[in-house]
Amino acid sequence: MKPVRTKIVVKGIVQGVGFRPFVYSLAGSCQLKGFVLNSSEGVVIEIEGESTPDFIDRLQKEAPPLSRIMSVEITTHPYHGYKDFTILKSKDVGSFTLISADVSICNDCFRELLDTKDRRYLYPFINCTNCGPRYTITESIPYDRPNTTMAVFKLCPDCDREYHDPLDRRFHAQPNACPVCGPRVELIVQEKKEKGKGRGKARRNKKTPIEETIKLLKQGAILAVKGLGGFHLACDAMNEDAVNRLRLKKRKSNKPFALMSPDIETIKKFCTVSEAEEEYLTSNKRPIVLLNKTKNRLPEAVSPHNPCIGFMLPYTPLHYLLFYHPFPENTKCEMRESLSTQHSALSTHFDALVMTSGNIAEEPIVIDNDEAVSKLSDIADAVLVHNRDIFMRADDSVVRVNSFITDPPISPASKGGNGRGTVLSSPGKNQLALSFIRRSRGYVPDPVPLHEDGPEVLGCGADIKNIFTLTKGSFAIPSQHIGDMENYETLLFFEESLRNLKSVYRVEPVALAYDLHPMYLSTQWALRQENIKKIPIQHHYAHVGSVMAEKGIKEKVIGVTFDGTGYGTDGGLWGGEFLIADIKGFRRACHFRYIPLPGGETAVKEPWRIAVSYIKNITGNEVMPYLDSIGFTRRYGVERIRSLLQILDNRQFSPLSSGAGRLFDGVSALIGVCDENTFEGEAAIALEAITYPDIVDDYPVDIKFKETMEVDFSHTILRIMEDIKEKKEKGIIATKFHNTLITVIERVVEKLSSLNGIKDVALCGGVFQNMYLLERTIDRLRSLGMNVLIHDKVPTNDAGISLGQAYIIRERIKAGIL
Repeated sequence: MKPVRTKIVVKGIVQGVGFRPFVYSLAGSCQLKGFVLNSSEGVVIEIEGESTPDFIDRLQKEAPPLSRIMSVEITTHPYHGYKDFTILKSKDVGSFTLISADVSICNDCFRELLDTKDRRYLYPFINCTNCGPRYTITESIPYDRPNTTMAVFKLCPDCDREYHDPLDRRFHAQPNACPVCGPRVELIVQEKKEKGKGRGKARRNKKTPIEETIKLLKQGAILAVKGLGGFHLACDAMNEDAVNRLRLKKRKSNKPFALMSPDIETIKKFCTVSEAEEEYLTSNKRPIVLLNKTKNRLPEAVSPHNPCIGFMLPYTPLHYLLFYHPFPENTKCEMRESLSTQHSALSTHFDALVMTSGNIAEEPIVIDNDEAVSKLSDIADAVLVHNRDIFMRADDSVVRVNSFITDPPISPASKGGNGRGTVLSSPGKNQLALSFIRRSRGYVPDPVPLHEDGPEVLGCGADIKNIFTLTKGSFAIPSQHIGDMENYETLLFFEESLRNLKSVYRVEPVALAYDLHPMYLSTQWALRQENIKKIPIQHHYAHVGSVMAEKGIKEKVIGVTFDGTGYGTDGGLWGGEFLIADIKGFRRACHFRYIPLPGGETAVKEPWRIAVSYIKNITGNEVMPYLDSIGFTRRYGVERIRSLLQILDNRQFSPLSSGAGRLFDGVSALIGVCDENTFEGEAAIALEAITYPDIVDDYPVDIKFKETMEVDFSHTILRIMEDIKEKKEKGIIATKFHNTLITVIERVVEKLSSLNGIKDVALCGGVFQNMYLLERTIDRLRSLGMNVLIHDKVPTNDAGISLGQAYIIRERIKAGIL
């Protein structure tokens, strides 16, 4: 047979993950000649030799663990006659390739970090091809050192040799560095200012910055610490005074702080950790995992009135050094076998550190050294900086791990999409299901596969917890967590991230989608854009579209979308919605009965107002005796309540809402669990926290089966009030209320399925972050034979909106609807 040359183009996450050295070694073992190179379209391989079929087979089976192959294109060409196999210089051919997310420190680098004989002993920026920064330092593609923020650091001879040796673990590790040639750490200590003389003078420590940082933390100081995607504000989590001071200075709300512990065994001192949760905690993505508290040895201010704490393990060498860095009096440093070892031979300085985002109020996380000193010095006593610039800021990801009966299985080790993802239908064994609360560092910019090519579009998102989504080829690319679009600084971050991702992925959207709410900053920004088609997409329709995008669905589904607020097509505030939806559009098939929100946004922050509104809606002018019977007049005062009642019928001050989130808020306040939301969802979280798993009773509810069905909770509220007067336990009332919502979903979905012949039902919206509600709803719907679709690639809260927006307009353009 005449010899030929085989060209292979591998697309996916194949740059910055050790793919070229893997190909080099594989070609050598197969005795093939040719070359491999990185290009802006992926990894390009040309090979000649008899073992080509074996090479192609092994290419996907043995690919590096950090890689994610999306496609392999194989073509044959005339024989060239290569003499050897080489790695060629990267090429930019005007196409695009996917960028790897940032990766936590690997076992090999961790061992070297604590090895006194290694030249990188205690070096806070140790990394290799298998770990280290990726997305946060990438300025453009192909992913090569000159296109990263490491370009300013010239490799020393030792690092240069490693970088160019295909058989070395650091071959083309773009952040490769050592103490001789790489980034360095510096501690800036803000000296105490004299009274009336403003900020004190700053002292800089370049010789022993980490040792002094540890000492300051032990003394109860608050430190700003530069990480992979931005600064953290850190303190000793066991020091109650330090935690209280941090909460007073940084966060006025009860929103929980995230914690970092040195290993799994230490985390188990504070929380229960399942096998599944441990798997995600120790994964190379290192998210914050929400865990259930056990004996709370931590100060209450870490996670006030909350049954969960968010824990993560260290993910950079610098983080590990904060726990393990030896002091002169204890220089002997015994190595741990690996990062997963449960019992450390090293003593640690801390059981847990608070590691909360380094920002002011709702502004973006700080990434610049000078900005950190300027903005965070009023909170932090010192700032630990380094001179490796962050190009793309990225907060820590937050996840929750749940066990559902799933088909097909979900696994954190899974490398590719499976079409429908999490589809809960026919019986099977328990599998892992990952719920994102915040999708950012470690997961971004991993794409969501859309399974076929389509036009380039932009979904601008909504308001709270916002992200945007771009599409390119057969992928959707959600951005990192942007945050609440409440100020100019966040809007600038939105624009900065959009410019960067458009540049890196070479996206030029032909259309954009935006939320209907006229007051959202994202909507106002979208409407200001010129020379692009702009399409409004209703908020809850976008929620459903987001689930459809993950599962590759275009046909009709029943969308159950529960959240706090979303602007409706009738100008009302929707949030308890049952939609019949496909890519062409949607029909509002059922919703919760509207109730006024007295004071608008004030009612969201003070849920007792919503409780009063529900009771007034039921009892009319006889409301005061009812309020008095459950202690509301004593608790909030007669005059205050009367003033509230006067504005209930004024739509300017009391807009109508059908929000499920507002119903949870009202019930939480009604039974005396939480009557103030200091952060979004606090009252609802507190209500879920007191539920009992084994109570099956519920309350009566009225579902009006008409053309557009309506759910009226008047009877539910009245029975809750009776239970309050009978002094029933709050946990029992909360559980029966949750069960009532589950019954409502079951009955409405069953009716809609029968009327429309639809078996697919999507559960979405921030209320479905409630695990009691989600798990039991899935159970009920499965018993009806429904195919239940839930998120597993983006959050189900408003951070998932932009994916749905982008998917809907992309599919409409493809179908010729737009």
